[in-house]
Amino acid sequence: MALKEIARELYRLQREVELLEDRIKSASDSEREALEDELRRLKAERDKVKRTLEGCKSPLPYHRPR
Repeated sequence: MALKEIARELYRLQREVELLEDRIKSASDSEREALEDELRRLKAERDKVKRTLEGCKSPLPYHRPR
């Protein structure tokens, strides 16, 4: 995946997490459990994409020729 695509995916996931957090605040108790499970899943996916993006941005270690 290209760096730009990973960044877009991260942004999309961040927005979804924020929207879901807002929905949880106004949800009834019966809905809240399912929404919190979905929120945990989305946060895990967001964190995975975030680590992928950080890994793409970090420079490769340079080894000096002997």
